[in-house]
Amino acid sequence: MGNIFNRPMVGVVMCRYRLNEHLTQTLQEKYLNAVITAGGLPIALPHALAEPALLEELLPHLDGILLPGSPSNVQPHLYGENGDEPDADPGRDELSLALIRHALDRRIPLFAICRGMQEMVVATQGTLHRRLFELPELLEHREDHDLPLDQQYAPAHEVIVQDGGLLSQLIPDCNRFWVNSLHGQGSKTLGPNVRIEAHAADGLVEAISLRDQPFALGVQWHPEWNSEEYALSRLLFDGFITACRHYQKEKRL
Repeated sequence: MGNIFNRPMVGVVMCRYRLNEHLTQTLQEKYLNAVITAGGLPIALPHALAEPALLEELLPHLDGILLPGSPSNVQPHLYGENGDEPDADPGRDELSLALIRHALDRRIPLFAICRGMQEMVVATQGTLHRRLFELPELLEHREDHDLPLDQQYAPAHEVIVQDGGLLSQLIPDCNRFWVNSLHGQGSKTLGPNVRIEAHAADGLVEAISLRDQPFALGVQWHPEWNSEEYALSRLLFDGFITACRHYQKEKRL
């Protein structure tokens, strides 16, 4: 058997909430399992690592960064709006935005899912729709919490892939496919270095990449859900981990 520490190390940002009045940071297993299945070694990243000195010590050991989904939303003041989000996670905002900046500087592979994609949008000078369901021209993108999980994560709408981008390379010969949809917010405007990779039939941006980066992909859906069962989801994680392996080898040269 191979040495597990030869696998590319992927930092995965944690989320914080209160459990029996104790502040607690967690990661859902589906993200960890998706990274392991694709050949990576997931490393949980607590919010305290946003401290600059700690982050500088950490980054040389990472071969990739995964920004997972979360029930929380990015704080509005980070993209120029007033008010609060009732389920904000300021520690996650701080760590994720710092990691994105460092990942782009160091060209570390970056894969962002749902809230993670929204963090990518904000970190690259974009803005968000705070309540998609209040926009009558858009589809309902939220899940129904009264349904079992397998129904919440069932394919909900189609996405259309833009030609010539990263997503079309990862999923060749497939310019339309169905995705699950479990989000109340979404991209409103995008920064100058962001490329649209896919959109929904209602026009909402569903995937982005960052120009001049080896691998910096954000998707609004949840490919980590049962990723070993869905070929398109496996292709996304396989592409991410392949990029992490390339980065790992380049560091050792």
